[in-house]
Amino acid sequence: MRIPVWNADTVTTPPPGLRERKKQATREALREAALRLAVERGPDQVRVEDIAEAAGVSPRTYNNYFASREQAIVSAVTADREARIAAAVTARPAGVHLADAVTQAVVEQYTNTSEHEHQLLLLITTRTALRDAFLDTTADIEPPLTAAIAERLGDTGAHTARVLAASVAAAVRIALEGWLRPAGNTEAAESFGAGGLIVPTGSLPDQLRAALAPLAPAFDAAERRSRP
Repeated sequence: MRIPVWNADTVTTPPPGLRERKKQATREALREAALRLAVERGPDQVRVEDIAEAAGVSPRTYNNYFASREQAIVSAVTADREARIAAAVTARPAGVHLADAVTQAVVEQYTNTSEHEHQLLLLITTRTALRDAFLDTTADIEPPLTAAIAERLGDTGAHTARVLAASVAAAVRIALEGWLRPAGNTEAAESFGAGGLIVPTGSLPDQLRAALAPLAPAFDAAERRSRP
């Protein structure tokens, strides 16, 4: 079975049907409502029932899309980032080393944000549960990136591609954890664990590149094996 290609420009799969479009619209309505209420009331004052009502669905429907209010709030900030990363890798010219293509795509999608998105990220850093949900979204990178890497390598079995994609997801999480971790004394670290305000520090692009750098030899070796 051919692995679908994640490409922003070339459509290789049929457009979504009515059912899928409705599901996507519901997901978008839920995450937009979650974020709006979190900004208006504060994250701790938002209930799942409130989000569902604001989106015009039942709490039961809400639970089909998100497992918590934190997931919905974070989803509004990180929406579709994993698909954009995969699409960016696929769009890179064939002459670009795969390691470079992946690193460029990740850095681009995590750092080319608007001032509004940056402010929303600061909201996420105010609560431990929101930070944890934000870090958990890195796992979503793996499935679409596996397809993009497999396409580049011609790896129809996707074993190598999946290992590489999972490693990228882990590296991104490590970089984000370092970026969000407070520097300083034990009291600051305890504040981090207790849900105190964390202001991202340092250069996120540098942290992402540093976390992904150890994967370059594995990407290079996979590319060499894939050549005729």
